[in-house]
Amino acid sequence: MLWIKAFHIVFIVSWFAGLFYLPRIFVNLAQEQPGPTTERLLLMARKLYRFMTMLAVPALVFGLVLTYMLYKTDTGMHMPGWLHAKLTFVVLVLGYHHACGSLLKKFERGVNKRSHVFYRWFNEVPVLLLLAITIFVVVKPF
Repeated sequence: MLWIKAFHIVFIVSWFAGLFYLPRIFVNLAQEQPGPTTERLLLMARKLYRFMTMLAVPALVFGLVLTYMLYKTDTGMHMPGWLHAKLTFVVLVLGYHHACGSLLKKFERGVNKRSHVFYRWFNEVPVLLLLAITIFVVVKPF
């Protein structure tokens, strides 16, 4: 079980690295005029988004396996309240990941309407989500 937990943590950290960096690329894209720099940033963003998605899959699989191993009983799954809260925030992280993909498509089509200031604030969302998830896992407030 410790191996599964270790791999879960490694893939979560790797996935979040992408979630932290992709919106920074969006900040730069929002400030650029169409041209070679924009094309290079879009290429970076596409590759990063694909890589982030590949990292999210094992992070989620290892997390589900861990949850099953820890909380499966003879009468079903009995998860504590903090884990329900954590999983709610994991769903929000998945929504954020999906939102990044949607925003990337808008940049690719050249229809972005948001400013670099929006993306600077958007970039803070995964920090808050990670903070909440970490507090639920470590502190287990309920």
